[in-house]
Amino acid sequence: MDSSLASMEDSPTSPLKAFATFLIRHHSDQLRSIAHSPDPKLHYPLFVEFAELMDDDPPLARLLFSRPTDYLRVFDDAAVWAHMIILGDSKGSMNGVKKDFIHVRINVTGSPLEFPETFPSIGSVRVKHHGVLLTLKGTVIRSGAIKMYEGERWYICRKCKHKFPVYPELETRNSIQLPSFCPSQRSKPCEGKSFECLEGSVVRHDYQEIKIQESTQVLGVGSIPRSVLIILKDDLVDLVKAGDDVIVSGVLSAKWSPDLKDVRCDLDPMLIANHVRRTNELKAEVDIPDDIIMQFTQFWSDFKDTPLKGRNAILRGICPQVFGLFTVKLAVALTLIGGVQHVDISGTKVRGESHLLLVGDPGTGKSQFLKFAAKLSNRSVITTGLGSTSAGLTVAAVKDGGEWMLEAGALVLADGGLCCIDEVDSMREHDRATIHEAMEQQTISVAKAGLVTTLSTRTIVFGATNPKGQYDPEQPLSVNTTLSGPLLSRFDIVLVLLDTKNPEWDAVVSSHILYESEQEKGKRDNDLSNNWPLTMLRRYIQFVKGYFRPVLTQEAEQIISNYYQLQRRSAMDNAARTTVRMLESLIRLAQAHARLMFRNEVTRLDAITAILCIESSMMTSALVDSVGNALHSNFTENPDEEYAKQEILILDKLKSVDE
Repeated sequence: MDSSLASMEDSPTSPLKAFATFLIRHHSDQLRSIAHSPDPKLHYPLFVEFAELMDDDPPLARLLFSRPTDYLRVFDDAAVWAHMIILGDSKGSMNGVKKDFIHVRINVTGSPLEFPETFPSIGSVRVKHHGVLLTLKGTVIRSGAIKMYEGERWYICRKCKHKFPVYPELETRNSIQLPSFCPSQRSKPCEGKSFECLEGSVVRHDYQEIKIQESTQVLGVGSIPRSVLIILKDDLVDLVKAGDDVIVSGVLSAKWSPDLKDVRCDLDPMLIANHVRRTNELKAEVDIPDDIIMQFTQFWSDFKDTPLKGRNAILRGICPQVFGLFTVKLAVALTLIGGVQHVDISGTKVRGESHLLLVGDPGTGKSQFLKFAAKLSNRSVITTGLGSTSAGLTVAAVKDGGEWMLEAGALVLADGGLCCIDEVDSMREHDRATIHEAMEQQTISVAKAGLVTTLSTRTIVFGATNPKGQYDPEQPLSVNTTLSGPLLSRFDIVLVLLDTKNPEWDAVVSSHILYESEQEKGKRDNDLSNNWPLTMLRRYIQFVKGYFRPVLTQEAEQIISNYYQLQRRSAMDNAARTTVRMLESLIRLAQAHARLMFRNEVTRLDAITAILCIESSMMTSALVDSVGNALHSNFTENPDEEYAKQEILILDKLKSVDE
């Protein structure tokens, strides 16, 4: 390598020199930190903005874009050279170590390479994209095992003793092609044909194959999402896992498909990655600006005297196209916010995520809520019961190049987010059983094809189902929905939406739907007291989840405990729901409500709201008769006064437990 560096240094306008100069001028801090890192064998990334290179040296940027295969190697050499110059300058001040492996990672964000020509969708990648710096966006659906491969070898010509590197070709499964004669560029050609591999000159790299699939949101009409193989090397391996949204820049190449008898050999496209950026991480750990947090604080100080009116203003922003359904909107908000995970001394976890099930007649807006909840969550997967198998929900074992590997299913892809399952009743019984463990223990244990493992699924499950035939209020939920008791007990809230004929309600709903387009025109202002847009709602949920860790007060504990005891006494016909899980559900919902109300302690108000939510899902053994049908629950004019009446009612009922 040193001899090649020396020869390239001689030419005054060499790309190597130009790029090394650019690095020293703009990235000396990164080079200095690399130089002072102690381990010489590690592979170090050096991040360069393409837009910055474009401003500084357009011809160099053009070379990099049009011939990345050659010039990315040159740039890596330039980075090694530049760090040695920095090392030489700072030898007196600090001890640095010479590094052999520095990889320049080109970030194309904000540069002209973000135009559709060089940023196509995965389905529109064509031969014309071969050999240029290309950027693709998608979701990781499979991440392979990390392997090692031979990156380069140095050979010496036996005739003239010239040393030169040979790079294996990824396209032909890393086979090494030796040149036909000596490549030394002397005045008199050597033409030697006998080469010898230098001892200890083999460089090995980490290597991982992942598969990314284009996002369904950006697809055209009737398109099926396509996927492409991505090859990650060195410091890029293990950066992403299944379910992550990524933007990958690299060089499009092709891989020979395996030799199968009587089958024509094809070239499969693959992208050799140079830079990988996770976008869902940016969404999940979104930095909410201080002015937005000030808006939230100001909003709650405005509603200091009528906090429930403030809460209802937020809830109106959830699925605004559906009229009323206050109970459902509250349940969706509490489910998405969730409680606090509790880990005891022995390491046993009590989950913080809540699960919600909507049971309702056709046309009551169940799927609308599922779709809207998916938009509110940073990471979400929507699936229907009929099209889901147990392998599709959990994990599938697939054979790839002679070895078995696991491909993530819906629940694993939604880890840390939301999994919406529509038509839960149309799932097969044994497929339904696979989500039991995922919902309660938040893991999936797999033993398939010699792969025995446990995957984490810290996900919220939001289900929707139709009742079996006409809903019979006299019968327990498990009979009406054909869902088993163990599954029902895992849902924190089960809301029953019955389409009973109510002329007054129908008149109100029809007028709302007909005049909604008129109202939309007046909703363009940014006043949070009456209009919460989707982006603001998403930020609010994100903020309260990350910022508040509510603790139960003594009074709230007492109320929840009394209610649980009362339900245990009276629940003869609804035994599937009144298990110890119900007590945990009450705590989670009370904590979620405290977060929704923008505070860090669970008060009597939160405990009673949690009880009202569970009441709505009890139907048969409800304590408060004023709950009624969740479908006809509307936003009241004075929620605080309404709540005061319900509080007195519930506290009176709960007093009997103490006596």
